[in-house]
Amino acid sequence: MSLVGYNFGEILQSSRTFKGLNPAELAEGICSEAEIIQFEKEEKYPTIDQLYKMALKLDVELNHFFDFASTDTYNYAIAVTELIKKYKRERDYAAINEIIQKEQDNPLFKHTSFSQFLLWHEGISTYYLEEDKERSLGLLSKALSMTNKADTDLTEREIEILTSIAIVEKDSGNLDKAVEVFLSALNNLASLPQVQDSSIWLRILYGLAQALSKLERYEESLIYCSKGIDNCIYEENMYLFGELHYQTGMNFIKLGKLEKGKGYLEKAITIFGLQKNEKFASLVETEMEKLLKYC
Repeated sequence: MSLVGYNFGEILQSSRTFKGLNPAELAEGICSEAEIIQFEKEEKYPTIDQLYKMALKLDVELNHFFDFASTDTYNYAIAVTELIKKYKRERDYAAINEIIQKEQDNPLFKHTSFSQFLLWHEGISTYYLEEDKERSLGLLSKALSMTNKADTDLTEREIEILTSIAIVEKDSGNLDKAVEVFLSALNNLASLPQVQDSSIWLRILYGLAQALSKLERYEESLIYCSKGIDNCIYEENMYLFGELHYQTGMNFIKLGKLEKGKGYLEKAITIFGLQKNEKFASLVETEMEKLLKYC
C-alpha cells in the first residue's frame, strides 16, 4: 500500500490538531513521536497497522486518511484487505470482525472480489468468536459459490476458501471430513499452472498433517510435514516453519522415536525464538515435557 498522492500528512496533522493531541500523545502505543512528525511531513509513511491504530485514537474511519478526490479508492479496499490478512496471521478474529462490521455496507466492498473476501473472513471469525460451526461453514460455502458454484477448476482464492472450510472441520473435530477437504484443496492447487502465494501450500500441508496426527495416522502426517518443511526451505519462507517442525516431532514421539522427536521439537523452539515468538516457544517446551514424560 502506498499513501503517496493522498495528501496524507496534511490530513493526519489536521485530524490530530482537531482531536487536541500533540505528536507524542498520538504516537503513544503506536510508534515514536519522531515518526509522527515524519508522517505529517510525508518523509515516511505508516504501516497499515499503525494507520489503523491512529484512526482508532483519532475516532475516524480508516478511509478518512485517503484523499478520494485525487486518487482511486480501489487502494483503500486493498489496504483494508491487507489489514485483515495481518490480523488473520495473528489470529486476532475480534479485530477482523470489527473491520468487517464497519466495511460491509461500504459501496467499495460491493464489488464481487471484495465482497467475497469480507464474507470469507466473516465465516472464519464467526467460528472462532461464536463457535457456530454451521453458520461459519454456511458463510464460507456462500463465499465460494459467489465465483464457483460447481466447485470445479478452482482459482487460487477459491482454494484458500476451501482450505478455510477444511480448517473449521479440523478444529471442530470432524477429522475425516477435514482430510477429505484438505486433499481436495491440495489437488486443486497442484493443477494450477502457477501459484502466486506459496503460503497456501503450507496452510494446506500443515492442516492436513494436523488432522492426520489427530487420527493417529502418524506416518501419513510425517509425509505432509516433510513436504511442508521442504516447501519452506525452497521458497525461503518461514511461515509455519516452526509449527511443521513441532508437528514432525510430535509424530515421531507418538511412534516411539523419542530422540528423533525431541530433536525436531528443539528445532521448533529455536525457530520460534528466532521469530521472536516466545509464546509458541514456551508452549512447545511445555508440550515437549508432557509428551516425553508419558512415553
